[in-house]
Amino acid sequence: MSTTNYPSATPQSQPPKKDFKNLVIGLLAAGFLGTWGYLLWNNNKQEQVQQSQQTQIAKVTDEKGALQKNFDDALVRLDSLTGTNNRLQTQLSGANSDIAKKKAEIRGILGKKNATVAELNKAKALIADLNTKITDLQTQVATLTTQNTQLTADKTQLTADKEKLTSDLSTTTTQKEDLEKKVDIASTLNASNISVTPVQDKKNGKEKVTTTAKRVDKLIISFDVNNRIAQTGQTDVYVCITGPDGKPISVSALGSGTFASRDDGDKIFTAKVPVDIEAGKTKSVQFAWKQTTPFQVGAYKIEIYHNGFKIGEDTKELKKGGLFS
Repeated sequence: MSTTNYPSATPQSQPPKKDFKNLVIGLLAAGFLGTWGYLLWNNNKQEQVQQSQQTQIAKVTDEKGALQKNFDDALVRLDSLTGTNNRLQTQLSGANSDIAKKKAEIRGILGKKNATVAELNKAKALIADLNTKITDLQTQVATLTTQNTQLTADKTQLTADKEKLTSDLSTTTTQKEDLEKKVDIASTLNASNISVTPVQDKKNGKEKVTTTAKRVDKLIISFDVNNRIAQTGQTDVYVCITGPDGKPISVSALGSGTFASRDDGDKIFTAKVPVDIEAGKTKSVQFAWKQTTPFQVGAYKIEIYHNGFKIGEDTKELKKGGLFS
């Protein structure tokens, strides 16, 4: 075997070199795909979260709107109910105070822009309680309204009954007054047997009948009175004497005065004569009129009154007398 220092023309075999290019590209591609996949997954996750949040926000918004509507409806019911009858406010002041507190609390929650679910649930519970109280209040109002209606009906009936009773009483009073008037008129005495006697008082104490005016000292007036329904007791009879001059004779010192007549108003009387009446019996009356001035020649008219009515009259003529009278 020979050796030489020259290189051989035949090439010697060498181990192949490793190529990492494809590996790097593969790793880069895998990393890119992984990153892209993560980004897609994360983006999808974010979208799901956002969609869930938006759904929750929409749900909360809808629920808040529904609560607001329920609250508004409750307020409408309350306003309508409260305005039914203002007179019931005093009786329902306690319930109204409690309702006012709940209204304020509900408004406070619904007025928040970012109300939590817990707060909205509390508002829901408060609105439910508010509606319950309003229903109770409505029941009370309905009951009170019914009672008020019944009281109004009772008052109307009582007013009608009162008016009827007043009318009946007025009719009864009128009838009573008419009856009393009839009885009063019917109880007026009847006068009969009227007699006027001119008398001269003699010095010896005896009396002498005379028609000569200058000799007459007194007029003795007598009459009978009776009435079947007159009450037993004392009554006054008025005697009116009119002189020959046509003027009524009145002497206040002797008890003359005025009385109310039924037909002629106030009338002057000469004498008032008390008479004791006994029911169903005739009473004879006599009295003497002795005046302070001389009797005049002429006719004297005597009228007798009882109960305002003229019940009889008579006339007596007094003469001048002769030379030797």
